[in-house]
Amino acid sequence: MRLVIAECQVDYVGRLTAHLPMARRLLLIKNDGSVSVHADDRAYKPLNWMSPPCWLVEHPAPAESDASALWVVTNKAGEELRILLGQIHHDSVHELGVDPGLIKDGVEAHLQELLAEHVGTLGPGYTLIRREYMTAIGPVDLLCRDAAGRTVAVEIKRRGEIDGVEQLTRYLELLNRDTTLAPVAGVYAAQLIKPQARTLAEDRGIRCLVLDYDALRGTESTEFRLF
Repeated sequence: MRLVIAECQVDYVGRLTAHLPMARRLLLIKNDGSVSVHADDRAYKPLNWMSPPCWLVEHPAPAESDASALWVVTNKAGEELRILLGQIHHDSVHELGVDPGLIKDGVEAHLQELLAEHVGTLGPGYTLIRREYMTAIGPVDLLCRDAAGRTVAVEIKRRGEIDGVEQLTRYLELLNRDTTLAPVAGVYAAQLIKPQARTLAEDRGIRCLVLDYDALRGTESTEFRLF
């Protein structure tokens, strides 16, 4: 991973346009090719980013600017993240090694097991291909086929938040490059899905599914019901 702290201006050029004026920010360049731009707030969420597959090319800065370099990050759709670098305060490269992956809590792991056993919860005609389907960037919780025979990747969370949508998006981008699986659709399944996460998922064509843990376990909910 490469960490750069620099004065920078960032412009996204694609289906939409976005502009970040010159300011000091953190730039993360990961080994998977992704590039993200961070401020000193907003927790984990970057100000702007480009997900893999994408390619970073460093160019000399335009002659009319006082910048030190221009980074152009391009994805397979031809969209660009253009980063104009001013003063660089820090630039380092670190080898993180292979990450062991997220260890799920008991409820989340049990949800995955139960949903694999009752895969029809996803919809009529669904069948399970494999649990913990391994990819180059980590395991997909469930890989399934729908009634039409199309491949579906399922990400399971106890609480569905934006980071889970981003995780599933990365899996889908990678899986859809495999011609034996593509096209691969996505399902984001959780006991509770935050409104912002649902909006982002649906905007990316990912179906959201709220899971009833008690129903999957074959027990009645303890909450009051009208009927």
